[in-house]
Amino acid sequence: MLEILRAEFGDFSAVLAGNAAAQPDALALRDDTGDLSWAELHDRVERIAAKLIETGLERGQSVAILGTSSSNYALVFLAAVRAGGVAAPLTTSASPDQLKGMAADSGARHIFIDRRKLNELGDDCFPSMEQIMLDEELEGWMAPEGARAPEFRPQPSDPFNIIYSSGTTGTPKGIVHSHQMRWRQFASTAASYLEGGLEVRSLASTPLYSNTTMVAFLPPLLAGGTVRVMGKFDCARWLDHAQSDRTNVTMLVPVQYQRLMDYADFEKFDLSSLALKYCTSAPFSAELKSEVLQRMPGGLIEIYSMTEGGVVCLLACHEFPDKLHTVGRPAPGSELKVLDDDDNPVAPGEAGNLIGLSQTMMAGYKNQPDKTREGYWTDPETGIAWQRMGDIGRVDDDGFVELVGRAKDMIISGGFNIYPVDLEDALTEEDSVAEAAVIGVPSKRWGETPVGFVRLRDDEADVAAILAAVNARLGKTQRLALLHAIEEMPRSHIGKLLKTELRDEAVRRGLPE
Repeated sequence: MLEILRAEFGDFSAVLAGNAAAQPDALALRDDTGDLSWAELHDRVERIAAKLIETGLERGQSVAILGTSSSNYALVFLAAVRAGGVAAPLTTSASPDQLKGMAADSGARHIFIDRRKLNELGDDCFPSMEQIMLDEELEGWMAPEGARAPEFRPQPSDPFNIIYSSGTTGTPKGIVHSHQMRWRQFASTAASYLEGGLEVRSLASTPLYSNTTMVAFLPPLLAGGTVRVMGKFDCARWLDHAQSDRTNVTMLVPVQYQRLMDYADFEKFDLSSLALKYCTSAPFSAELKSEVLQRMPGGLIEIYSMTEGGVVCLLACHEFPDKLHTVGRPAPGSELKVLDDDDNPVAPGEAGNLIGLSQTMMAGYKNQPDKTREGYWTDPETGIAWQRMGDIGRVDDDGFVELVGRAKDMIISGGFNIYPVDLEDALTEEDSVAEAAVIGVPSKRWGETPVGFVRLRDDEADVAAILAAVNARLGKTQRLALLHAIEEMPRSHIGKLLKTELRDEAVRRGLPE
């Protein structure tokens, strides 16, 4: 199996079938409803795939999935790929209109959906699609026991899945990943587990509609390991699972790490089996990385990239404790450029727009070639398309990448560039500030001006005093116009800070004159 995983290209489904043949009684998949052996996983994936084809699924056609993460959800995802289709998980937090738009955009004729979600949306939400209840009908719907799907041999360019972006307005863009891309992403990780003798027991606690979760889902299965799929994240349940399952691999987003660090009973749980912890999807502060390293066993690896692709940076935090303020260095096979607003290279060490290239680039946005082209920068010398990462950053003398902020979040005030992260760092230096976010709002005098939001450790803290202290340390062009205390920062299901909601809140509270 190791030789297969080290190949330039391979068949995901064939590897899973080989794992089932080699260890039929070993544990493969589990959730709160029960466990599935590798033989049971293989049987169910084949039966679902066979039924998909029997009911009209064509090669390259999407299979939509909508609901809370579960073993059944995972089975349908794997079966869609096995049948020659495309797994298309839909974002549960999206509005009904967005979900209708995503389903239509995907081109799926089947949608697997939780009863609860269907009740919420109504029976007529997807009128042209065959609806199968994930939590009620799947067992009876799939083909009879022992059924097998027709052979499917994927080509490198065949679509593997569509991941819909977390846009807050309109229909999110469908990011198409090919079989080749997914193989390059995950086969080598699975091979490293086998080479290291790690019998993987993974805990996947972010939603299966998120690209983040794939790290805790696909490589462990390719390696013949076990994956526990969690529904809604909860500190107590996560810790209980990690302890009882002897979890050794997991993926968490920064807000989950923070909640675990803040959980009163954290120290009561035995997490000694943890070997590798991953993190991605949102800014991960150096302070939080340091605390995780001190209090949780095993290595900590931060991954910086985009669902669309581009550069992949890796930071092995346990190996580079002096670089926790960075997102690491480009991984082998990844390249990075830093350009100014006119697409010219900046001087070494200066901040600019990050442009990335790697072997794991998306095939494009489904049905949106113009949007796909907008996201690329084409090298005038080679004609090669690089992905615009949407971030502003700088590269230090050792090649480590430090993020300064999102390009769209940069504030231009009086002609000066202000990076929100610099102001957020200044705010969190205050003992009474647990978390900070800074946005730009319109200003007649300056064009834009920065406004801050803080989550306080102490409700009695004086916000005006915090503002005065921070502005005294900032440069004249960086100073905050207003500072607001807020109970909780608005975040997506995978922990991304929703600055659009903060801008709306700033308008509600009144803009500076």
